[in-house]
Amino acid sequence: MRKIILLTVIATLALAALACGVDLNLPITTDIKTGPTTIEEIRIPELGSAEEPTELTLAFGAGELFLSPGAENALLEGAATYNVADLKPETRIEGSRVEISNGNLEIRGIPNFQEKVENIWQFELGKSPIVLTIKAGAYVGEYELGGLNLTRLHISDGAADVELNFAEPNQAVMQSLRYETGASNIVMTNLANANFETMIFQSGAGNYELDFSGELQDDVEVFIETGLSNITITVPDGTNVEITTEGGLSNVTTRGEWQISGSTYSRTGAGPMLTINVEMGAGNLNLRIP
Repeated sequence: MRKIILLTVIATLALAALACGVDLNLPITTDIKTGPTTIEEIRIPELGSAEEPTELTLAFGAGELFLSPGAENALLEGAATYNVADLKPETRIEGSRVEISNGNLEIRGIPNFQEKVENIWQFELGKSPIVLTIKAGAYVGEYELGGLNLTRLHISDGAADVELNFAEPNQAVMQSLRYETGASNIVMTNLANANFETMIFQSGAGNYELDFSGELQDDVEVFIETGLSNITITVPDGTNVEITTEGGLSNVTTRGEWQISGSTYSRTGAGPMLTINVEMGAGNLNLRIP
């Protein structure tokens, strides 16, 4: 099932590029030689402090990436499973900076998946302060980041199918949450629990769901910039919220009672203010109250 999703993501990226008139000039197939499946255990000790959080970078190519809380007395622990030698993960540690990368496999063109390529990272993160950066390509991601101590979060990926959740409040004030993606399907839930000051979401064509459930600790601002896409924004009932739209929006639909003034949609509630600015080339913007 995961392999089918990954192939769908790659196809979506290719179609989006063609639709935009981009000449890829890539060969149709690339042979990737598979071998025996290897499971490599990875454990990184705690390195940083409250004054100097650990800068953790995960550089991941195509495959499946799973993150969750749970590492005991460690920054990160878990396993990488792969059956292509060049996908062997590499770990670099310099002071309080850690990077885990996906080896040196170069994919030139559209991969040939006649032989099943396995590349799966399953990691648990500890509760020490972390600046987390994820750089990924065409992949499937499942991130449960609730209850961690993230001071910044930056995710950039290509064609992706990602589910990100904050089931519990982030234990630190997150200075910024930034997500940049290509032609993707992204679902982000309980974003109020991320405890961010500023959130930036930039995307190409795709389907995106941003759910701001959870508990806001303070006034926050969200900036959304997207091309031809479908975006659904869900805000809990009783939230102070103001959503301003600009650009060539083709359609805005609402569920629940909203106050509408020109291109601004708002609701009055209790607690901090959630301010969302949406700049959209074209597509559908759906505003929802559960």
